[in-house]
Amino acid sequence: MIIDFHTHIFPSYIRDNRHLFFDHEQAFESIYRKPDSRLSGSRDLLENMDNEGVSKSVTFGFPWKLPDHFKKHNDYVIESVLKNPDRLIGFCAVDPLSPEACEEVDRCLKAGLAGVGEIAIYQADFSKDIINGLKDIMALCAERDVPVLIHANEPVGHSYPGKQPMTIAGLYELLKNFPLNRIILAHWGGGIFFYELMKKDVRERLANVWFDTAASPFLYRPDIYRISVEITGFDRILFGSDYPLIKPGRYFREMESSGLSKEVIDKVTGENASKVLRINN
Repeated sequence: MIIDFHTHIFPSYIRDNRHLFFDHEQAFESIYRKPDSRLSGSRDLLENMDNEGVSKSVTFGFPWKLPDHFKKHNDYVIESVLKNPDRLIGFCAVDPLSPEACEEVDRCLKAGLAGVGEIAIYQADFSKDIINGLKDIMALCAERDVPVLIHANEPVGHSYPGKQPMTIAGLYELLKNFPLNRIILAHWGGGIFFYELMKKDVRERLANVWFDTAASPFLYRPDIYRISVEITGFDRILFGSDYPLIKPGRYFREMESSGLSKEVIDKVTGENASKVLRINN
């Protein structure tokens, strides 16, 4: 069973009128201002899953700043999951610093969503204030034993819309503060897994952390699959396409070209996700 751990869906009222949602939403505008920045709905996602051989997808909206925006978007994710419970696994997206965020997370989990994400702080590093602001959400997720997917990106290299001005030190501080949470770091965690090669502290601190592959073909050579498996092991890597950004087939071809065995590819593309999501095959 193939599980895509990182996909985005948007309701039609946003897809058809994205320009109406740019006010007070700097991150959304920076990523989706260009008309060729695709926004897809649940039907598009399901059709793509059928075409690409994906059994289930974890799907979520966007961490809007305005509570009205993230609440309505989460409603769409809830509705989509209720209509397709065998195919879609919904996560709740919020602005983690909103005073209404924790209440919204509680509402969404009670409505049947399976986790929280994609959490993102697009304009800043993970400062002490931001980490403190996340504590209530992370405590709730630890209590409910649900995973949290957090946006991370490499702190060097080329710039692109949605790239957070983060540091490895800031991300590491975030992880240190929430050892009881099951955390998935998007986009290979910005490369933080490399530091698991250190002899002290890091590997133990990251024991409850997984890494998804979202946007990998745009960011890294296919060698990253082989190298990451050597460093962190194959059981903590999750296939995520970042659909509609990239279709799954491109990831599968890169995994094969990197030299991963079929056994490891099966782990990365589904078996690991089943364990994180507590899915009984």
